[in-house]
Amino acid sequence: MAVKDFYRNGCVQWRVFFQPQWQVLFFISCYIPFTISQIRYSIPEEMSKGSLIGNVAQDLGLDIKRLRMGRARIVTGESTQYAELRTDKGILVVSERIDREQLCGDITPCSFSFEIILENPIELHQVTVEIIDVNDNSPVFEKSKIHFEISESATTGSRFALESAYDADVELNSLQNYVLTRNNYFVLKQHSNPDGSRYVEMVLDKALDREEHPNLSLMLIAVDGGNPQRSGSVNIDVTVLDANDNAPEFNQTIYSAYVIENAPKGTYITTVNATDADSGSNGHITFSFSDLKEHSRDMFSIDENTGLVSVLGNIDFEKEKRFEIRVKATDQGGLTSTSKLVIEVGDVNDNAPVINLMSLSSPVAEDVAPGTTIAVLNIKDFDSGRNGQVACFINENLPFNIKSSLTNYYNLITDASLDRETHSEYNITVTARDSGSPALSSSTTLRLKVSDINDNAPVFDRGSYSSHLLENNESGMSICGVTAIDLDWNQNSRVSYFLENTQIGGAPISSYVSINSENGVIHAVRSFDYEQIKQLSFAVKAQDGGSPPLSSNVSVKIRIQDQNDNAPQVLYPVLSGASVVAEIVPRSADVGYLVTKVVAVDVDSGQNAWLSYKLQKATDRALFEVGLQNGEIRTVRQVTDKDAVKQRLTVVVEDNGQPSRSATVNVNVAVADSFPEVLSEFSDFTHDKDYNDNLTFYLVLALAVVSFLFIVSIIAILSVKCYRWRRERMFYKSGANLPVIPYYPPLYADVGGTGTLQHVYNYEICRTTDSRKSDLKYGRPCSESIISLDSSGTQTLTHAQREKPTNQDFDDQQKPPSADWRFTQNQRPGPSGSFKLQPTHVRWTPPSRLRAAATPEVAMGTGPWPNPPTEAEQLQALMAAANEVSEATNTLGPGTMGLSTRYSPQFTLQHVPDYRQNVYIPGSTATLTSNQQQPQQALPPPQAAIAAAAAQPEPPKAAQTPASKKKSTKKDKK
Repeated sequence: MAVKDFYRNGCVQWRVFFQPQWQVLFFISCYIPFTISQIRYSIPEEMSKGSLIGNVAQDLGLDIKRLRMGRARIVTGESTQYAELRTDKGILVVSERIDREQLCGDITPCSFSFEIILENPIELHQVTVEIIDVNDNSPVFEKSKIHFEISESATTGSRFALESAYDADVELNSLQNYVLTRNNYFVLKQHSNPDGSRYVEMVLDKALDREEHPNLSLMLIAVDGGNPQRSGSVNIDVTVLDANDNAPEFNQTIYSAYVIENAPKGTYITTVNATDADSGSNGHITFSFSDLKEHSRDMFSIDENTGLVSVLGNIDFEKEKRFEIRVKATDQGGLTSTSKLVIEVGDVNDNAPVINLMSLSSPVAEDVAPGTTIAVLNIKDFDSGRNGQVACFINENLPFNIKSSLTNYYNLITDASLDRETHSEYNITVTARDSGSPALSSSTTLRLKVSDINDNAPVFDRGSYSSHLLENNESGMSICGVTAIDLDWNQNSRVSYFLENTQIGGAPISSYVSINSENGVIHAVRSFDYEQIKQLSFAVKAQDGGSPPLSSNVSVKIRIQDQNDNAPQVLYPVLSGASVVAEIVPRSADVGYLVTKVVAVDVDSGQNAWLSYKLQKATDRALFEVGLQNGEIRTVRQVTDKDAVKQRLTVVVEDNGQPSRSATVNVNVAVADSFPEVLSEFSDFTHDKDYNDNLTFYLVLALAVVSFLFIVSIIAILSVKCYRWRRERMFYKSGANLPVIPYYPPLYADVGGTGTLQHVYNYEICRTTDSRKSDLKYGRPCSESIISLDSSGTQTLTHAQREKPTNQDFDDQQKPPSADWRFTQNQRPGPSGSFKLQPTHVRWTPPSRLRAAATPEVAMGTGPWPNPPTEAEQLQALMAAANEVSEATNTLGPGTMGLSTRYSPQFTLQHVPDYRQNVYIPGSTATLTSNQQQPQQALPPPQAAIAAAAAQPEPPKAAQTPASKKKSTKKDKK
């Protein structure tokens, strides 16, 4: 069940009830600078460790993550911490055994309080845990036996005070009733004190008879109201005496007294009085405390004879503010009476305030807003009244203030803006003083650090920088340095230097100077020339390392200082190597006559540009002089006829630098009255020596280049000659072993279209220098009717029109092919065996390099054989060509052998086909065979052979081998 109450100020009070013995009271405080709330739990005492007190996270509406991130913790001013906060579950559990009687004694209700502190932001939650009493204590009597001596003459109704039992429990579990065992003489009467405690008296209900019962044994039982019920008992022994008729009587029912706390031992409090009407020993009264609580026994004492009450031990107002004591007066006859003594304890300012630091946010940023809570303090004073009223303050001249937010709680807040650069750390002394007399105080010092933020830009130590630099400096030379200071701390105070983007003469400033970003030293990137740049003006930016970074600029001016690095330049007279310039001085010139003026300039500045003129050499020093400052050449004396016509003056122009630089100029002066006279005198002047030297240099250079090219040409020619000679030598050594390489040359007509095989191969047989050793012979054509093609392939010539062969070996005449050899295509036998040989032709070239071939005008198979060799020579050439075909052709049909088989170790003569069985003669339509039994059949007419040959598909050409390609290339070059 939950109850929510609204208040006028907007605050809400919640009450949540769980069980009859559990109660949670939850408060939310309003209008304070940070979150404060109160929550109350009720638990029974004597709970075991780890028992649940309450779910703080749920009751306060807090997330468990918030408890962990806020470093939630329990802060208590007590020495013993009875509760533990488990932030992982958000619950409070019992950490120590709780004994209500030990914790609070008779005070009810009994509770202990503590605070739960959370940070970032600061939250304060006050938790009060009320301890509910359980019936764990039985009523206890101080004495195990009570003894009375009662006269038999005691009247009925006489009262005898009995010792009260003490039950440490409270309320229902405390002492509730007394029971006296059954007897015939006494009854029990109970009474209640204003504080709720009970005391009993034993009342004589029937007169005693010593003679009948001299001794009585009774039992007094004290019973509490707990469940289960507990009890305690004491034995009462009664001895019956002779008669004592009067009991003692106090003069006051209640005695009141006052004593201050911490009163020394023996301090008088009060005196109680009682009288007894009896005389003798029966009238003698003794005083004692009755029903004195255990914690009060050591604090007070009473004189049993006089009834004087005094201080026995230490009295502490903070523990007990009031004492109620029963005083008993007993006569010798055993009669007693009681009275109440109430002692009020006065408070003394004996406790100084106690300061507990609940939370402190350190370091704090310097830009924190005024009014921000920095620390939370709990200040308690255990005194009461004015002695417990505490005033809290801090030392002056600090940008902080302290305010009370809740009872006994104070907030330390910022009262002004903070500046770390002025004060990076504060020692704040918090003092708490009570209002007692004399006042007591206590103090604590909080050390608060201020964290830096980037709120200060770098500041240069000068408003502007100016420096000088001599021209012709070295690259990388240090010019000057700039320094900036940032008042911030750490990374925020780290200053880096940069050059602002500035253009000087169209070029960026970075091409002239650079700056070290760490120390601000400016270096020259290149060498400067005063005559080109006289001053550099730019800006340097200093930037700190904060985020965002702050920066400031300063202007830097570097003046280039001039050095005497330029010699004077003569502007007049102008020197020319091609002509001679002369100044004419008439012979009638007077003294001081202005001949000419040497004009010179120096591009330097200042003293380095001050020029002086001196006459170094002259044909006649006594005739001319030069002005030191203006360079004017004037006559010193009168010109006479004896003076030479040609006068040559050497003038030195010198600047005023250190060291000085100079230039010389030659001035030609002609002393004459007419120009022809001057011309005749100066015609023999030679050309300028520099001009002649340059011309000689160019001539020598041209000769060297021509000689180099000539030598390179000679070497190239010799290299080509050697290369050709080595090639010819290689062919000469090869002899007649050159391979026969098949190929199809252009302009060669296929004359074997009607042959027995499908493809025609053409071979070229080349003769070497030792061809005379060969068995191959060439025959001279015997008829002029043989047709051949010219080199262009467009004309046919007779043999008589061609050049006659010069070789004497061609003695044999070639015969035309026999018509008897012509057979039909089916009658021509092919090669025997399992090997198939492609048809071959032997290409024969006469010494005239003109090859015979069939032309379209000549019928296929009917044309003449151009200079045919003998039959034996043709057969021998055909056999050699067939062997080469089997080695060089890779496109043979199935069953043929390649080069690998030809040269393998397993190759024998049995693999070689017998070409002697069937021989095909090129240029003829007949096939020769060694089989004499096979009859030769006539072939059909040439027209039929031509048609049959045309009907057959053209076979693929044989693949060219690398040897054949190389041979073809050589043939084309030839």
